[in-house]
Parts: sequence; structure tokens; C-alpha cells
Amino acid sequence: MNKDMLAVMGNGRGFIAALDQSGGSTPKALRLYGVTEDEYSGDAEMFDKIHEMRTRIMTDPAFKGDRVVAAILFEDTMDRTVNGKGTAEFLWEDKRVVPIIKVDKGLAEEVNGAQLMKPMPDLDALLSKAASHGVFGTKMRSVIKSANAAGIEAVVDQQFAVGQQILDAGLVPILEPEVDINAPDKAEIEPMLLESLTAHLDQIPDGSQVMFKLTLPNEANLYQSLVEHPKVLRVVALSGGYSRDESCELLAQNTGVIASFSRALTEGLSAQQSDEEFNAMLDATIAQITAASST
Repeated sequence: MNKDMLAVMGNGRGFIAALDQSGGSTPKALRLYGVTEDEYSGDAEMFDKIHEMRTRIMTDPAFKGDRVVAAILFEDTMDRTVNGKGTAEFLWEDKRVVPIIKVDKGLAEEVNGAQLMKPMPDLDALLSKAASHGVFGTKMRSVIKSANAAGIEAVVDQQFAVGQQILDAGLVPILEPEVDINAPDKAEIEPMLLESLTAHLDQIPDGSQVMFKLTLPNEANLYQSLVEHPKVLRVVALSGGYSRDESCELLAQNTGVIASFSRALTEGLSAQQSDEEFNAMLDATIAQITAASST
């Protein structure tokens, strides 16, 4: 494991940029960026367009390791280049931003108020490829939609089982059991999730650490015990559909938790902006999210 990356990931000031929109979420991300469906044809051109957007973000002067701790990449992005280097290599060597790879294949159908991850039969091969690019860690997402104990336990069981597979491959997993912000019983789900996550940490071998990516909780500092847990490298928060202002306001109430925002990061950026306008918007966004992550 790269000890410099470990130090940055554990102690760096700033937040994690989530640049990992997959095939299903890419058209919406492009629309918000001002690129409509009639500007590309088929998946190959779509992924070319989203890589252009991501490259513009990653190469912008505002995007660097003094405020951006890490960036989460989609596999297609890891396989591409930025300024003539592999994307992960560019992030670390040129920007001092820790590269992380999204490894899940999407969500299964809802059972017991939760959506588990689809099977990942090629995970070992992906982890090996990620390691060859110098990737530090991984991210994988499940979703909890109701306060159903069986559903919550199934999500956490799966996250930790796959997390151990990732640890065994020498990478650090970000476990993401997202709580749907629209769940009517969100306030009941979150303490149940905390109890399950805490119990499962006993399974993590001494000397190993995982990270959590969690929905901003209704109760401020609910996850403080995880922030302080010796087997947790970092707790990060997803924006989950909140606006950037809402996300930052909630995040600032949770001590020691940093952002890992996707849509809230790209909000306000447009393909039609000049480089000066784009830089000004991205710089202001990064400043806002970094400030909220510094409480």
C-alpha cells in the first residue's frame, strides 16, 4: 500500500470528488452539464463526452490535492488518459489526488426495503487492474429504503463480505450503504444502520481499515463513533439528491466527516462556459465543499 496515499486519505484537508457516474446516470449528468442526447450517439460517444467533462474538471487549476483529497473514478475513466497519462496516474502524480475506483455493477431489485449490489464475478480482475494503475481504494453502493432490519442487515453483510475481498487484494474499500433521503422512516433507519455497521467492524482484522460513505444523517454527529473508530480510516458523506447548499449545511454539522459529492460538485458547471467562467465556478464550489468538510 502507498503510505503517502494512506496519509493523505486519512488526514488530508478537503473532500472526495465523486466522478464515477456509470452508464445509467451519465445521460442525466451530461444534460445538467449542457450536453444533450442529440450531441452523441451510442454508449461509446456518450462516454467520450463524459470523459471530456471529467478531464476539464480534473485538469482545472482549482482541482488539486490541497482541497481535493481523492477522486472516485468509473472503470471506463480509469482505462482512459488525461494529458497523456492514465487517469489514476495523472491524479496522483500531477494533482496529488488519491485515485479510487467504483467497483459495483449497479443495484439488484428491492427486497425487504433494500437494494443489494448485483453480483461482481469479475471483481478480482478489476482489483488487479486497479492496483496496476496505482489505485488506492474502491467504492461500492447499496441502497436502504425502509427501516427493515432484515434488509439493513443484508446490505451490511454484503458490503463487509465484499470489503474483505478488497482488503485481501491490498486496496482500501469505501463501503456505501446509502440511506434514501426520501425514505419516510429515514430517522429510524439510521440508528439501525449504525448499530449494524459497528457490530460488523469486529470482523475487520486488526491493522486493517475501511472507509464509509454515508447519507447525511437526520441527527447531527450520529456517526461520530465511526469517525473515531480505529478500524475506520475515514467517514465521508454523499449528497444523495440534496442541493449543494443543503448538502454543505448538513455536512458542516457532522464533525470529522468530509464530503464525497457527485452532482453537488458539478452543479453549475456547463460545457458552454468559457475557461474563466468554468474555473471561477469550480473554484467557488471546491471552496464551499472544503469549508463544510473542515468542521
